[in-house]
Amino acid sequence: MKFLDQAKIYIKSGDGGAGCVSFRREKYIEFGGPDGGNGGKGGDVIFQAVPNLNTLIDFRYRQHFKAETGHYGMGENRTGKSGEDLIIKVPLGTEIVADDGETVLADMLKEGQKFVIARGGDGGRGNAAFKTSVNQAPRKSEPGWPGEEMWVWLRLKVIADVGLLGLPNAGKSTFLAAVTRAKPKIADYPFTTLYPNLGMAQVDGKEFLIADIPGLIEGAHEGVGLGDRFLRHVERCAAFLHLIDATLEDVVDAYNSIRKEIQLYGRNLENRTEFIALNKADALTPSDAQKKKKSLEKSTSKKIYVISGIAGIGIKELLRDIEKCIVDKQKNIS
Repeated sequence: MKFLDQAKIYIKSGDGGAGCVSFRREKYIEFGGPDGGNGGKGGDVIFQAVPNLNTLIDFRYRQHFKAETGHYGMGENRTGKSGEDLIIKVPLGTEIVADDGETVLADMLKEGQKFVIARGGDGGRGNAAFKTSVNQAPRKSEPGWPGEEMWVWLRLKVIADVGLLGLPNAGKSTFLAAVTRAKPKIADYPFTTLYPNLGMAQVDGKEFLIADIPGLIEGAHEGVGLGDRFLRHVERCAAFLHLIDATLEDVVDAYNSIRKEIQLYGRNLENRTEFIALNKADALTPSDAQKKKKSLEKSTSKKIYVISGIAGIGIKELLRDIEKCIVDKQKNIS
């Protein structure tokens, strides 16, 4: 299924049904009086978060959504039937944003969560509502009130425990394929990954979800390359795994370039728990790998893991530490 994480759609709630002009017609009753009923209420437009969706691709083929109009009022003081509500199903993690592209109207984080974004118009009054002591036979009724209409943005932020960060060609997709059943595209050139991939990692019988996003380059926080559109996918992650290509000449510079983009992007991402791993260790001699590890440790003052996604080196220890971190965070939240 093709991944789509952003869509713009038009929504309109149902108009209210028109009121009815009617008079009681019954044998032997000469002046039956007005009995026109009110129109029915228009249907609401409701967003609902569901767990079995992970893309907004359906909204590429349909951009206009309209709820049902309320039914007309009828004689014998019968109110028209209300219009059916329109329920739009979206993936968990979808933000509903106003047309200005900035105002967040709702954040759909919980399974089954509903958000009424546009309420249907009220039905118009029938002529029975206009009867007075002065006017016993009104021939007046109201049209239904119009529904609400607007354009909104849908923006999907994947919900994962761990987000993979790194420069293009750092081996993130290879790592994801090695530790999960995900099958991302893997090739020896930058920007092989063009959209986020998700995979469930297992270690010691425990599971956690990993998100691989496209590689970042300088200026990503401003949209350069594949840009900040993909940085938002790691906003909900409990921790980051920063993969650095061990075959690069200057691994410290590679690390700092990504950290700079994270800090400039903001949203407190720079304070998120971070695991740092030198990937592709199988392409180096043990002594070269240790030299680069020590230079990173000196620069970051953090533990550095030396791994190889393709050869399986150091993977178990890294996954165990990540899983323990996630469990500890969940305990603190609860």
